[in-house]
Amino acid sequence: MTGTDQPKPTPATSARQFLPLTVWLCPDDTTDPPTPYDRRPGRGPDHRGAPARTCDRHLASISTGLARHLITTATRDGDVIAEAFTTNSATLRTAAQLDRHAIACVPHFPLARHIGAQLRRALPDDRLTRVQMRPCRADQMHRGIADHLGQVALVIAAPPTSSRTTAVPEPKPSRVRGGCPACLSDVLANSAFQARSFMPAAFRLLRPGGHLAVVTTARHHGGRLVDPAPGIIQHARTAGFRYTQHVIAIRVPIEGDTLLVQAGPTSLGQLRDIRSRALPPAARVHADVCVLTKPARINEGGAR
Repeated sequence: MTGTDQPKPTPATSARQFLPLTVWLCPDDTTDPPTPYDRRPGRGPDHRGAPARTCDRHLASISTGLARHLITTATRDGDVIAEAFTTNSATLRTAAQLDRHAIACVPHFPLARHIGAQLRRALPDDRLTRVQMRPCRADQMHRGIADHLGQVALVIAAPPTSSRTTAVPEPKPSRVRGGCPACLSDVLANSAFQARSFMPAAFRLLRPGGHLAVVTTARHHGGRLVDPAPGIIQHARTAGFRYTQHVIAIRVPIEGDTLLVQAGPTSLGQLRDIRSRALPPAARVHADVCVLTKPARINEGGAR
C-alpha cells in the first residue's frame, strides 16, 4: 500500500471496549439485610412471617462489582438495561447509581416485593425512578418490555441451574433455603433456562450492536465437570448473536497474588477424611461471563 492507501485509525473514545478474553475482579460484595414481611399466614415467602434474606448462591449470581463492570463497559449514560432471571437488587441498584435505566423481569411477587424493599433502602427517590420490575418470564421479556423493543443496550442474565442444562437436581419446595425469595422463584419457575426461547427474546429486545451477557459457572456433578457455556453459545448463535468475549469474573478478594477464599459454614461442614476419594468441598472462586452481540446489520453474523 502507498501512504495514501493506509486505513485511517479509529478515533479514540472514552468508552471501554471488550477484549477477546479478560479477567475482571468482581468480589461478591452484595449484601442483603433481612426484609420483614407481613406476619399474617400466607403473606411471607415462607408462610410464617419470618424475615426474608437472599441466600449466598443467589446473592453471588450477579454481584455489585460484576454489574458495574458490565454496565460501564457495554453502556453509556441514559442507556436502557434489562435483566432476566433476576435474583437480587445488584443490577438495578448499580444501573441507577450509574445514571442508566434498568428493567428487571421478576415474574413472582414475593421476590419482586423483596427486591423492591432492598432498592428503597439503598436508593434515594430520584434514583428509584430509573428502575422498574416487570412481571414476565425471561423467555417473554420481549413482550413484557415491549415498550423498549429494539432499544435496550444490554441484557444481563444469570440463569438458574436446572436439570435440563446441567443435570443438577432441582430443589423441592420443602427444601427452599430459609425463606429465600429467589430460591422460591426458582422452584415456581421449575428452574428451567429455556435457552431456545430466551435467546430470541433477548435478540428482539436489544438494539443493533447491543450486548447480551450470560453469567454461569461450571459445576461438578456425578463425578464430572458440567459446563453450560458451550450450549449457551450455541443457542445464542442460532438466535443470531455473535460471540464477542469470554470474561472470567473473579468472585473472591485478592491480596497481592493470593486469592482470599473463605469457607462458610456449609463448606466447613463438608470437611472429610484426607484418605477419602471424594471431591473436596467446592469454593465459588469465579464465574464465566459469555458476552454476545446483536450484529449492527442483519446479515452480519447471523445464525450458525
